[in-house]
Amino acid sequence: MATHKSAIKRDKQNKKRRMRNKNFRSLMKTKVKTALTAIEEKDAAKAQALLKGTISTISKIASKGIIHKNTASRKISRLTKRVNTLPTA
Repeated sequence: MATHKSAIKRDKQNKKRRMRNKNFRSLMKTKVKTALTAIEEKDAAKAQALLKGTISTISKIASKGIIHKNTASRKISRLTKRVNTLPTA
């Protein structure tokens, strides 16, 4: 355990940031999973609506530096490609 005052503060900051990042990653995974579920159900309208929110969340997380920008681009690209393969009604 840290013994210096500055090391104790740094430890507290790191724990706080880790929990915030964990929450954002969890949110992202949940949104992606719901979008994939809509794709598997072949519900094009629902998938398109969920895609918009998911892209927004992934971009926001990447802008905060929680995930790398290329990782965000890859996730968005793959998800968009899957939604676009759905037959439109």
